[in-house]
Amino acid sequence: MQITRRLWLGLGALLIASFGIMLWLGKDIYQTAPPMPEQVVTQSGQVVYSRADIETGRHVWQSIGGQQNGSIWGHGALIAPDWSAEWLHREVMALLELRARAEYGMAYDALDASEQAKLQAEIRPEIRRNSYDPDTGSIVISDERAQAISQVAAHYMSVFSNDPATAELREAYALRENPVPDLEHRRMMTGFFFWASWATVTNRPDDVKSYTNNFPHEPLVGNVPTSSSFMWSMFSILFMIAGIALLAWHYAVYHGKEKPLVPPTRDPGRAIVVTPSMRATGKYFWLVMALFLVQILLGATTAHYQIEGQEAYGFALADYLPYAVTRSWHTQLAILWIATAWLATGLYLGPAISGHEPKYQKLGVNFLFISLIVIVVGSFAGQWFAVMQKLGLAKNFWFGHQGWEYTDIGRFWQIYLFIGLMLWLTLVGRALWPAMRRRDQTSSIAGLLFLSTVAIGLLYAAGLMWREDTHISIITYWRFWIVHLWVEGFFEVFAVAVISFIFVKLGLVRGKSATINVLFATIVFMAGGVLGMFHHLYFAGVTTGVVALGASISALEVVPLALIGLEAHETWKSSRATPWMDRYKWPIMFFLAVSFWNLVGAGLLGFLINTPLALFYMQGTNITAAHGHTALFGVYGMLGIGLMLYCLRGLRPDVVWKEGLLRSGFWTLNIGLGLMAILTLLPMGVLQLEANLERGYWFARSAEFMNRPIIDLLVWMRVPGDTVFAVGALLVALFVLRLWIAPKRARVPAGAAEAAGAE
Repeated sequence: MQITRRLWLGLGALLIASFGIMLWLGKDIYQTAPPMPEQVVTQSGQVVYSRADIETGRHVWQSIGGQQNGSIWGHGALIAPDWSAEWLHREVMALLELRARAEYGMAYDALDASEQAKLQAEIRPEIRRNSYDPDTGSIVISDERAQAISQVAAHYMSVFSNDPATAELREAYALRENPVPDLEHRRMMTGFFFWASWATVTNRPDDVKSYTNNFPHEPLVGNVPTSSSFMWSMFSILFMIAGIALLAWHYAVYHGKEKPLVPPTRDPGRAIVVTPSMRATGKYFWLVMALFLVQILLGATTAHYQIEGQEAYGFALADYLPYAVTRSWHTQLAILWIATAWLATGLYLGPAISGHEPKYQKLGVNFLFISLIVIVVGSFAGQWFAVMQKLGLAKNFWFGHQGWEYTDIGRFWQIYLFIGLMLWLTLVGRALWPAMRRRDQTSSIAGLLFLSTVAIGLLYAAGLMWREDTHISIITYWRFWIVHLWVEGFFEVFAVAVISFIFVKLGLVRGKSATINVLFATIVFMAGGVLGMFHHLYFAGVTTGVVALGASISALEVVPLALIGLEAHETWKSSRATPWMDRYKWPIMFFLAVSFWNLVGAGLLGFLINTPLALFYMQGTNITAAHGHTALFGVYGMLGIGLMLYCLRGLRPDVVWKEGLLRSGFWTLNIGLGLMAILTLLPMGVLQLEANLERGYWFARSAEFMNRPIIDLLVWMRVPGDTVFAVGALLVALFVLRLWIAPKRARVPAGAAEAAGAE
């Protein structure tokens, strides 16, 4: 147990150091975020925007969907433009046009290349100069720039109205007609767009790079990668290679030293007594499949908006279910159905591990289930009312749409969800407690499982750390405490602990060996998984130190994936260890799929966009979408289904499984996901990357680029993958339904059931 103790101490020290650094750098972000001015004023004294204008404008933008309608600083939806990038380009072009008229008496496009280059050189210092006065809180701009701002603002005020002149743009951006009915709200929203753009191009005090480290790419005004982006991208690759080498050395030295364990002759899973609370988790899995199917339907609808920006085969869908709503629900349902599968697994395994059914456990499980339904229905309804502008700004933050991708439900529903997670933590913890106190071969695994549930529950509190008017850089910092640390941190620990417990319980792995392996794997995951969060913040208004740490540490996230093939081989060997393991064939097949997509989606595609230099050109393109789809569903979705199937094997032990449904569902899900990435997301992302390199980020996200025939073709090419994927989901849902509706019972005595296997 000495090794186990040292590993626990090492894990504790790692977590204390990692979260200490995160909080320290968070303080730096609070102190160095782009300033919010009290006013934007011209040299002649005219106030262009006040602080109230900018902040209210941001609230308006959030209320119509925020990051679900285009993006700011690269974070958000992919159909509409990145508003900060497009505003910057339009403002620069307006300035160039004004200068060309003043100096040459002709349009900018009519000038020759040398004259255009001269004008670009003239306006660049003005655009990049930091004219923010901390004493007065004012940003001072020239009268000429104010005129350019007025022209750009007029364009956006038209786009977000029902002006026929910009109807084609609204369709291209998948905006419904008149998305912001109030004229003053539209004007204020342009103030937020200006400020977000200003931060991307204005140099930090006494520096030569902007507040967002020169993101987005705009060559006209010198927004190009910084020297630190080049340097830390190189170092991150070196750190990754060193980490992989060390892990490979450790694996070669320590792996496989124990003699193989002789598996039991009968399935130990049959010895697990299904308690009332464990049986009550069955409805969670019905909810999982229902949410999964609705998510797929909304995903298809969201994708179709890229073809018909406001309609679905002639029906004016945007009038009733706008793109911002379908995408909000689609992204949130992806998290919700996967999380529900994991919550149910924790509730099922708690009593299974300890053999203890706490008092009122079933009541707690049922109450939590009802709460989940209330949260989904209530928060989704609030978002619809917000986007349709029926809720009002005063209530939007609490009950409507916060506008932050993945964390955009209203604050009331966030608090309710946090309370629900605390209830889940309590229910799992009280069930696991006897197992943790036993001090046997599985107590450390139970402890790690409990630690991951604590982290998953408590980390959601990060979503409560911002207020309605909190700075966008600070919101981004806290938001990724949830988005990153859940997905790339403690979900990994939960997964490793659960799968290890399953194999120990089935008698395929020694408890001591599993404990050591789980603790070591947790240390490896946490080494890169916690501080790796900062790679999401490269361009969110942070300093070079954050970029350096994010690049260096996040590269280590790839390290544990280097040996994923060996992990998959071990899982495959376990599945063939004894004939009765056929009963668990399909849960293990989904675990194998997790290993594959971990390598492809999280590993290859993840590291492709991980370094500062790569992300500078790829953030907010379909390459990031390819990573997101293959990593989120390929890893955590597949794992959620695998865990669900393991629990269902225990909940319905004597029901004959329809293996044909599972076999077809498994392969169609994997093939459909692969087709989705290969036929559409990756090719579109590569084309966007090329466009960004040649002309700038604004162009890669523009209506001009996204409405090209090749893009339309690639969107239609998504239909085969989406269809195959949807068929797979339907087959798995039908399988789950058949376990309760007209099930076929195995015709074997209970004592001989271990040899029966699946159908």
